[in-house]
Amino acid sequence: MKVVVIGAQWGDEGKGKIVDYLANEAQIIVRFSGGANAGHTIVIGDQEYALHLIPSGILYPDKMVILGAGMVIDPVALENEITMLNERGVDTSGRILISDRAHIVLPRYIEIDRERDAARKRPIGTTGRGIGITYSMKSDRDGIRLADLSWKEKMNGLEKADRDFITPYIKRLESMSVDLSSYLVHRKNAQILFEGAQGTLLDLDLGTYPYVSSGMSNAAGAAIGGCVGPRALDKVLGVFKAYSTRVGNGPFPSEFDPSGEDELCKFVRDTGREYGVTTGRPRRCGYLDLVALRYACLTNSIDSLVMTHLDVYDTLDEIKACVAYRVDDKMLENFPASIEALNSAKPVLRSFSGWKKPLSNALTYEEFPVKAMEYIEFIERFCETPIDIVSVGYDRKETIIRKSPWVR
Repeated sequence: MKVVVIGAQWGDEGKGKIVDYLANEAQIIVRFSGGANAGHTIVIGDQEYALHLIPSGILYPDKMVILGAGMVIDPVALENEITMLNERGVDTSGRILISDRAHIVLPRYIEIDRERDAARKRPIGTTGRGIGITYSMKSDRDGIRLADLSWKEKMNGLEKADRDFITPYIKRLESMSVDLSSYLVHRKNAQILFEGAQGTLLDLDLGTYPYVSSGMSNAAGAAIGGCVGPRALDKVLGVFKAYSTRVGNGPFPSEFDPSGEDELCKFVRDTGREYGVTTGRPRRCGYLDLVALRYACLTNSIDSLVMTHLDVYDTLDEIKACVAYRVDDKMLENFPASIEALNSAKPVLRSFSGWKKPLSNALTYEEFPVKAMEYIEFIERFCETPIDIVSVGYDRKETIIRKSPWVR
C-alpha cells in the first residue's frame, strides 16, 4: 500500500512527526520534493531530532529511506545530517538511498539565491539555501543530477569551482544512488510512505504564486518525485494545524492583526514553538483558514486530514476560525488565485467555545472534551473530509488515531 503525506497549509504543519509515527507500519519512506530548506523536529521521549533532507523514518532501525527524484540535494547538508544521526546512535549505514534523477545544489547557487531575493522589488523571503536556483537550473536544463556524476563530458564542462566542490562527494553520493522506479516496482507489495515538503499553499502551481517554493508540494508531486504512476497511490493524507502559520512574505488572510491581537499571536507562537527549524525565524501566526484548507482538500484529493497542535488551544476561553473572506464589498467562499484579492481579504470568523482541559491526557478520541470534538467535527463538515488523526503534543505517543491510513 502506498500512502502520501502532504502539508495542507503553508508548511510547518507537523508532517515530520506524523511521518515518523506512521513509518512504524511502513517498510520504505520516500521524500519526494524540496531540499534542505525544509525542516522537521521529531521528539521521542527526551530526545529531539531536527531533520532537513532525510525522511523521518530513519529513526526506526529497520526502515529504508529514499530521497526522491523531485528533491534537490545539498551534499554538505546531507553529510552533516548523516553525521549528526550517527553520532547520536542512529545507524544509517545502507539505509539511505537517493534517486539518480535528483539534482544537486552547488555553493554558488546559494550565493545567487540570496543575492537575487535581496534584489527583488518584492522579496519572497526564501531560506537562502539555493533551492530555487537549483530548480531554476533544472528547468533551464543546466542542472546536474546524481546520474550525471559519472558522465565525463558533463563533469568536464562544469566550472572549476563547481567541479572542485562536488568531486570529494562523488563516491559517497554514487554509493547511495538508486534507479527509484525500478527499486519500487520490485517492492510493489511493500508499505510505502511518500513524504512531502512545505505545503499546498507553497506549491509552485497551486500556491500563492510568486510567494511559493520552487518544487511540487502537492499530492501529484508524490507520483513524479517518487517515480511511480499516479494510479499506484492509494491514499492522500493532508496535515494541518489547529491554527495557521506562514514563514516569509506573501498573503495571509487569517493572520492575527498586530494592532489588537499581538498577545494572542505571541501566545500561539510561544506555546506552539512556532520558530523555523531551518532558519529559526519566528513564524507569522493566524486563525485556522478553512477556506484555504478546503481548497487544499479539493486540489489534492485528500482522503483524510491529520490535525496537529490542537493542544495549543487548551487554555483559551474562545477559539475562532476563518470561514470566508471579505474583499471590498464581496464575500469570497473559495480560495482565489489573485494575490491582490488575498492581500486585501479580511477574514470572516466563526467563534467556538474553548474546552479548558489538557488534551494530552486523552488516550482515545472519545476522551476528548465535547467542545474540542465540536471544533473538529465542524472542520470535517466544512471541508467535507474526515479528520482521522489528531496530534495533541510533540511526542510520538501523543497521537490519537481514529482510523489508520493503512486500512483501505
